Amino acid sequence: MKKSNLKIRKAVLSDLHEIMRIISLCTKHMISKKIFQWDENYPSKNIFKEDIDNGYLMVLLLKSDIIGCVSVSNVMDDFYKKIEWKIESNNSLYVHRLAIKPQFQGNGYAKYIMNFIESIGKKNKYKSVRLDTFSLNEKNNKFYSNLGYLKLGHIYFRDQSDMPFNCYEKLLK
Repeated sequence: MKKSNLKIRKAVLSDLHEIMRIISLCTKHMISKKIFQWDENYPSKNIFKEDIDNGYLMVLLLKSDIIGCVSVSNVMDDFYKKIEWKIESNNSLYVHRLAIKPQFQGNGYAKYIMNFIESIGKKNKYKSVRLDTFSLNEKNNKFYSNLGYLKLGHIYFRDQSDMPFNCYEKLLK
């Protein structure tokens, strides 16, 4: 992975078609591995459009091609309120819908995105980065643990699965 070929920028509406193509590929890839985290209903085009409108969605470019995306905000969704976070803070970043095109997975691109998010957090004096991932997605759970994220509990999204989603937090110093 040549970092000089990588760029992260805010997503714009004209990116939406390619983002949805990546999400469709990732969904099919996960389902082929018996990971039922995403489906035809989630994540939806409307969710990504809202993320773009709110300035939350970022895309990862390899040269000029979009190969990934992630939503990052400082808004804590209600479903996270039951988690006992490591610190009481209204000053955390929340990561949602991280996706890397399947043919580019395993090359450090997701780590590159997470390092980028953490550096933004530190630069802007956020206290932590928080996220959730599907409990049966062993690869993701290991990925976040290896990056220093602590599993603090779980939540349920019954529309997606009867299985829980693990919540993680990493303190920023």
